[in-house]
Amino acid sequence: MQKPKSKSAAGTAASAGRDAPSRLRTTARRPRYSAAEVREIFRRFAVQRPEPKGELEHVNAFTLLVAVVLSAQATDAGVNKATRPLFAVADTPEKMLALGEVRLGDYVKTIGLWRNKTKNVLALSEALIRDHGGEVPADRNALTKLPGVGRKTANVVLNMAFGQPTLAVDTHVFRIGNRLGLAPGKTPDEVEAAFLRIIPDEYLRHAHHWLILHGRYVCKARKPECQACVIADLCKAAEKTSAIPAPLVELAPLPADGTVGGD
Repeated sequence: MQKPKSKSAAGTAASAGRDAPSRLRTTARRPRYSAAEVREIFRRFAVQRPEPKGELEHVNAFTLLVAVVLSAQATDAGVNKATRPLFAVADTPEKMLALGEVRLGDYVKTIGLWRNKTKNVLALSEALIRDHGGEVPADRNALTKLPGVGRKTANVVLNMAFGQPTLAVDTHVFRIGNRLGLAPGKTPDEVEAAFLRIIPDEYLRHAHHWLILHGRYVCKARKPECQACVIADLCKAAEKTSAIPAPLVELAPLPADGTVGGD
């Protein structure tokens, strides 16, 4: 992944990452944490996972984009199982379009909503060839004009493929923002805007990975595992069951096959 090479480039990327709809800045509620507490939360996440990785398998920006589109209302493990053989034969928009709807459907039919997703993948492949020379644009507005691509998908691609400090709000990030009171909001856009206001610049690059992984493997939807939480002493969630933080150590990389438990 590319990283900003100068202070001016870093400032531009940070600004792009914090480009949340202006109307949300006045409607979101105030967080319950001080700036020092927020910084300490993300410092601990950084110690746990210095270089966090997304769990969707891909070989380039295009296959990442396809994987994220396919992952809506589906598990990363299920998407990876379908895309391993798919990306072996179609890792460019041209190759994907050449498969056609029936053959592409055969690869992804184990994924929920696969018929509509198949049409979107073919349509976005065609649009990339027609409008962008077959390349995935490193621009949110251009990405969200592609079929099947919303703000969350665009943010994932910008972050993982192009190193931009964006924050994608999935179900885990949404839950963490509201449950902990870190970035409360009624919609994903509100939660994104709230997080972007409070996360220190030096942690924004990896913030959404840390939040997703924390929500997936520790602060789970049904039963948070507070005894395994490194921010238990800082957490202000009403339902937390422990105020003793877990040992702050760097974690081993997650298995590539996505077999670690989570919701």
